[in-house]
Amino acid sequence: MKDYQRIAAAIRFLDEHRAEQADLTAIAAESGLSPARFQRMFSAWAGATPKDFLQSLTLSHARSLLRHGADVLNATVDPGLTGSVSLNAATPDEIKAGGAAMTICAGVTDSPFGSCLIGETTRGICHLSFFDEGGREAAIAEMHADWPQAALIWNDRQTARITKEIFSPAPNLSAPLKLYVRGTPFQLRVWRALLRVPPGALVSYGTLATAAGNTKASRATGSAVGRNAISWLIPCHRVIRETGIPGHYRWGAVRKHAMLAWENARSHPEGV
Repeated sequence: MKDYQRIAAAIRFLDEHRAEQADLTAIAAESGLSPARFQRMFSAWAGATPKDFLQSLTLSHARSLLRHGADVLNATVDPGLTGSVSLNAATPDEIKAGGAAMTICAGVTDSPFGSCLIGETTRGICHLSFFDEGGREAAIAEMHADWPQAALIWNDRQTARITKEIFSPAPNLSAPLKLYVRGTPFQLRVWRALLRVPPGALVSYGTLATAAGNTKASRATGSAVGRNAISWLIPCHRVIRETGIPGHYRWGAVRKHAMLAWENARSHPEGV
Protein backbone atom coordinates (compact mmCIF):
# COMPACT_ATOMS: atom_id res chain seq x y z
CA MET A 1 0.00 0.00 0.00
CA LYS A 2 1.38 3.42 -0.97
CA ASP A 3 1.96 6.06 1.69
CA TYR A 4 -0.92 8.27 0.59
CA GLN A 5 -3.38 5.37 0.75
CA ARG A 6 -2.28 4.71 4.33
CA ILE A 7 -2.54 8.41 5.13
CA ALA A 8 -6.03 8.54 3.61
CA ALA A 9 -7.15 5.56 5.70
CA ALA A 10 -5.82 7.26 8.83
CA ILE A 11 -7.48 10.58 7.98
CA ARG A 12 -10.80 8.86 7.32
CA PHE A 13 -10.52 7.06 10.66
CA LEU A 14 -9.54 10.23 12.55
CA ASP A 15 -12.38 12.19 10.98
CA GLU A 16 -14.94 9.53 11.85
CA HIS A 17 -13.65 9.16 15.42
CA ARG A 18 -12.56 12.69 16.26
CA ALA A 19 -14.80 12.80 19.35
CA GLU A 20 -13.20 9.64 20.73
CA GLN A 21 -9.60 10.94 20.77
CA ALA A 22 -8.31 7.75 19.15
CA ASP A 23 -4.81 6.75 20.24
CA LEU A 24 -1.84 6.05 17.98
CA THR A 25 -2.28 2.27 18.20
CA ALA A 26 -5.83 2.44 16.85
CA ILE A 27 -4.89 4.88 14.08
CA ALA A 28 -1.89 2.78 13.02
CA ALA A 29 -3.99 -0.40 12.96
CA GLU A 30 -6.33 1.27 10.47
CA SER A 31 -3.33 1.79 8.16
CA GLY A 32 -1.96 -1.73 8.63
CA LEU A 33 1.26 -0.59 10.33
CA SER A 34 2.82 -0.80 13.76
CA PRO A 35 2.47 2.39 15.86
CA ALA A 36 6.19 3.21 15.56
CA ARG A 37 6.31 2.68 11.81
CA PHE A 38 3.08 4.59 11.26
CA GLN A 39 4.37 7.54 13.33
CA ARG A 40 7.56 7.71 11.24
CA MET A 41 5.66 7.42 7.95
CA PHE A 42 3.04 10.00 8.93
CA SER A 43 5.58 12.50 10.26
CA ALA A 44 7.73 12.16 7.13
CA TRP A 45 4.69 12.78 4.92
CA ALA A 46 2.94 15.52 6.88
CA GLY A 47 5.83 17.23 8.64
CA ALA A 48 3.73 16.83 11.80
CA THR A 49 2.72 14.14 14.26
CA PRO A 50 -0.70 12.45 14.08
CA LYS A 51 -1.59 14.33 17.29
CA ASP A 52 -0.81 17.69 15.64
CA PHE A 53 -2.83 16.64 12.63
CA LEU A 54 -5.83 15.85 14.83
CA GLN A 55 -5.69 19.45 16.01
CA SER A 56 -5.99 20.61 12.40
CA LEU A 57 -9.38 18.84 12.17
CA THR A 58 -10.97 20.92 14.93
CA LEU A 59 -13.56 23.57 14.14
CA SER A 60 -11.80 26.17 16.31
CA HIS A 61 -8.59 25.70 14.35
CA ALA A 62 -10.40 26.00 11.00
CA ARG A 63 -12.15 29.17 12.16
CA SER A 64 -8.85 30.79 13.14
CA LEU A 65 -7.49 30.04 9.65
CA LEU A 66 -10.68 31.51 8.15
CA ARG A 67 -10.01 34.77 9.97
CA HIS A 68 -6.48 34.83 8.57
CA GLY A 69 -7.76 34.18 5.04
CA ALA A 70 -10.34 36.98 5.30
CA ASP A 71 -7.63 39.38 6.45
CA VAL A 72 -5.48 38.44 3.44
CA LEU A 73 -8.26 38.98 0.90
CA ASN A 74 -9.34 42.25 2.52
CA ALA A 75 -5.80 43.61 2.36
CA THR A 76 -4.17 45.34 -0.58
CA VAL A 77 -3.09 42.77 -3.14
CA ASP A 78 0.46 41.61 -2.51
CA PRO A 79 2.11 40.57 -5.81
CA GLY A 80 4.22 38.13 -3.85
CA LEU A 81 1.19 35.99 -3.10
CA THR A 82 0.62 35.20 -6.76
CA GLY A 83 4.20 35.48 -7.94
CA SER A 84 4.71 31.71 -8.24
CA VAL A 85 1.76 31.29 -10.62
CA SER A 86 0.76 33.16 -13.77
CA LEU A 87 -2.84 32.70 -14.95
CA ASN A 88 -3.48 32.85 -18.71
CA ALA A 89 -7.09 32.78 -19.87
CA ALA A 90 -8.26 31.18 -23.12
CA THR A 91 -10.10 33.56 -25.43
CA PRO A 92 -13.75 32.91 -26.35
CA ASP A 93 -12.61 31.75 -29.80
CA GLU A 94 -10.07 29.37 -28.26
CA ILE A 95 -12.74 27.94 -25.95
CA LYS A 96 -15.15 27.53 -28.86
CA ALA A 97 -12.44 25.72 -30.86
CA GLY A 98 -12.07 23.20 -28.02
CA GLY A 99 -8.31 23.14 -28.21
CA ALA A 100 -8.03 22.68 -31.99
CA ALA A 101 -4.43 23.13 -33.16
CA MET A 102 -3.32 22.71 -29.53
CA THR A 103 -1.16 19.90 -28.19
CA ILE A 104 -1.40 18.74 -24.59
CA CYS A 105 1.61 16.94 -23.15
CA ALA A 106 0.03 14.75 -20.48
CA GLY A 107 1.18 12.22 -17.97
CA VAL A 108 0.32 10.39 -14.78
CA THR A 109 2.56 10.26 -11.75
CA ASP A 110 2.54 9.96 -7.95
CA SER A 111 2.11 12.99 -5.69
CA PRO A 112 1.81 13.50 -1.93
CA PHE A 113 -1.95 13.13 -2.44
CA GLY A 114 -2.05 10.05 -4.62
CA SER A 115 -1.99 9.59 -8.37
CA CYS A 116 -2.33 12.76 -10.40
CA LEU A 117 -2.88 13.62 -14.04
CA ILE A 118 -1.23 16.74 -15.42
CA GLY A 119 -1.75 18.30 -18.83
CA GLU A 120 0.57 21.01 -20.14
CA THR A 121 0.41 23.17 -23.26
CA THR A 122 2.74 25.82 -24.66
CA ARG A 123 0.49 28.35 -22.88
CA GLY A 124 0.84 26.62 -19.52
CA ILE A 125 -0.58 23.82 -17.37
CA CYS A 126 -4.20 23.29 -18.39
CA HIS A 127 -5.14 20.39 -16.14
CA LEU A 128 -4.15 18.92 -12.78
CA SER A 129 -6.40 16.36 -11.15
CA PHE A 130 -6.17 13.49 -8.70
CA PHE A 131 -7.67 10.04 -8.88
CA ASP A 132 -7.84 6.88 -6.84
CA GLU A 133 -7.22 3.32 -7.97
CA GLY A 134 -9.17 2.55 -11.11
CA GLY A 135 -9.89 6.21 -11.87
CA ARG A 136 -7.24 6.90 -14.51
CA GLU A 137 -9.51 6.66 -17.57
CA ALA A 138 -12.19 8.85 -15.98
CA ALA A 139 -9.57 11.50 -15.18
CA ILE A 140 -8.31 11.46 -18.78
CA ALA A 141 -11.88 11.70 -20.10
CA GLU A 142 -12.49 14.75 -17.90
CA MET A 143 -9.42 16.52 -19.28
CA HIS A 144 -10.42 15.56 -22.84
CA ALA A 145 -13.93 16.98 -22.28
CA ASP A 146 -12.45 20.42 -21.58
CA TRP A 147 -10.22 20.33 -24.68
CA PRO A 148 -11.91 17.81 -27.03
CA GLN A 149 -10.05 18.87 -30.20
CA ALA A 150 -6.57 18.98 -28.70
CA ALA A 151 -3.92 16.45 -29.66
CA LEU A 152 -2.56 14.41 -26.75
CA ILE A 153 0.99 13.17 -26.35
CA TRP A 154 2.09 11.20 -23.29
CA ASN A 155 5.24 11.81 -21.31
CA ASP A 156 5.10 10.47 -17.76
CA ARG A 157 8.75 11.39 -17.16
CA GLN A 158 8.09 15.05 -17.95
CA THR A 159 5.04 14.97 -15.70
CA ALA A 160 7.09 13.50 -12.84
CA ARG A 161 9.57 16.37 -13.16
CA ILE A 162 6.81 18.99 -13.07
CA THR A 163 5.20 17.26 -10.09
CA LYS A 164 8.40 17.55 -8.06
CA GLU A 165 8.43 21.30 -8.72
CA ILE A 166 4.76 21.75 -7.89
CA PHE A 167 4.72 19.84 -4.61
CA SER A 168 8.14 20.77 -3.29
CA PRO A 169 7.74 22.27 0.23
CA ALA A 170 10.00 25.12 -0.94
CA PRO A 171 9.66 25.40 -4.73
CA ASN A 172 12.74 26.82 -6.43
CA LEU A 173 11.25 28.19 -9.63
CA SER A 174 13.23 30.33 -12.05
CA ALA A 175 9.94 31.74 -13.39
CA PRO A 176 6.27 31.59 -12.35
CA LEU A 177 4.38 28.45 -13.36
CA LYS A 178 2.04 29.31 -16.21
CA LEU A 179 -1.56 28.10 -16.03
CA TYR A 180 -3.89 28.03 -19.02
CA VAL A 181 -7.59 28.02 -18.12
CA ARG A 182 -10.96 28.25 -19.78
CA GLY A 183 -13.69 30.03 -17.86
CA THR A 184 -16.23 32.82 -17.70
CA PRO A 185 -15.15 36.30 -16.57
CA PHE A 186 -16.59 35.66 -13.10
CA GLN A 187 -14.90 32.26 -12.80
CA LEU A 188 -11.60 33.89 -13.71
CA ARG A 189 -12.07 36.51 -10.98
CA VAL A 190 -12.76 33.75 -8.45
CA TRP A 191 -9.68 31.78 -9.49
CA ARG A 192 -7.48 34.88 -9.38
CA ALA A 193 -8.78 35.65 -5.89
CA LEU A 194 -7.92 32.09 -4.84
CA LEU A 195 -4.33 32.65 -5.92
CA ARG A 196 -4.11 35.32 -3.21
CA VAL A 197 -4.94 32.84 -0.43
CA PRO A 198 -1.61 31.58 0.93
CA PRO A 199 -0.89 28.10 2.27
CA GLY A 200 -2.06 27.82 5.87
CA ALA A 201 -5.03 30.19 5.37
CA LEU A 202 -8.65 29.37 4.54
CA VAL A 203 -11.52 31.40 3.08
CA SER A 204 -15.27 30.99 3.11
CA TYR A 205 -17.40 31.07 -0.03
CA GLY A 206 -18.83 34.43 1.04
CA THR A 207 -15.41 35.99 1.56
CA LEU A 208 -14.25 34.65 -1.78
CA ALA A 209 -17.37 36.01 -3.51
CA THR A 210 -16.62 39.47 -2.11
CA ALA A 211 -13.01 39.25 -3.27
CA ALA A 212 -14.27 38.30 -6.74
CA GLY A 213 -16.40 41.44 -6.85
CA ASN A 214 -19.90 40.17 -6.02
CA THR A 215 -20.81 39.86 -2.35
CA LYS A 216 -24.14 38.17 -3.12
CA ALA A 217 -22.71 35.53 -5.46
CA SER A 218 -21.79 32.80 -2.95
CA ARG A 219 -23.58 30.13 -4.97
CA ALA A 220 -21.93 31.18 -8.25
CA THR A 221 -18.62 31.27 -6.40
CA GLY A 222 -19.14 27.70 -5.24
CA SER A 223 -19.84 26.71 -8.83
CA ALA A 224 -16.64 28.43 -10.00
CA VAL A 225 -14.64 26.63 -7.31
CA GLY A 226 -16.12 23.32 -8.47
CA ARG A 227 -15.24 24.05 -12.10
CA ASN A 228 -11.55 24.59 -11.36
CA ALA A 229 -9.62 22.07 -13.47
CA ILE A 230 -6.18 22.84 -12.03
CA SER A 231 -6.16 21.46 -8.52
CA TRP A 232 -3.62 22.57 -5.92
CA LEU A 233 -2.12 25.36 -8.06
CA ILE A 234 -5.47 27.16 -8.08
CA PRO A 235 -6.08 26.25 -4.45
CA CYS A 236 -9.81 25.54 -4.28
CA HIS A 237 -9.08 23.18 -1.36
CA ARG A 238 -8.58 26.30 0.80
CA VAL A 239 -12.29 27.19 0.55
CA ILE A 240 -14.48 25.90 3.37
CA ARG A 241 -17.85 26.72 4.92
CA GLU A 242 -18.31 29.65 7.30
CA THR A 243 -18.89 27.13 10.11
CA GLY A 244 -15.37 25.73 9.76
CA ILE A 245 -16.52 22.48 8.15
CA PRO A 246 -14.40 21.66 5.09
CA GLY A 247 -17.34 20.56 2.94
CA HIS A 248 -17.18 18.92 -0.46
CA TYR A 249 -14.19 18.72 -2.78
CA ARG A 250 -14.09 17.74 -6.43
CA TRP A 251 -11.32 15.22 -5.79
CA GLY A 252 -12.62 13.85 -2.50
CA ALA A 253 -13.19 15.13 1.05
CA VAL A 254 -10.42 12.95 2.50
CA ARG A 255 -7.92 14.36 0.01
CA LYS A 256 -9.01 17.89 0.95
CA HIS A 257 -8.33 17.11 4.62
CA ALA A 258 -4.91 15.73 3.65
CA MET A 259 -4.02 18.85 1.65
CA LEU A 260 -5.04 21.23 4.41
CA ALA A 261 -3.15 19.28 7.08
CA TRP A 262 -0.04 19.01 4.86
CA GLU A 263 -0.05 22.75 4.21
CA ASN A 264 -0.83 23.63 7.81
CA ALA A 265 2.10 21.58 9.11
CA ARG A 266 4.49 23.45 6.81
CA SER A 267 2.97 26.90 7.35
CA HIS A 268 2.63 26.60 11.13
CA PRO A 269 5.40 24.26 12.26
CA GLU A 270 5.15 25.61 15.78
CA GLY A 271 1.49 24.54 15.97
CA VAL A 272 -1.63 26.68 16.40
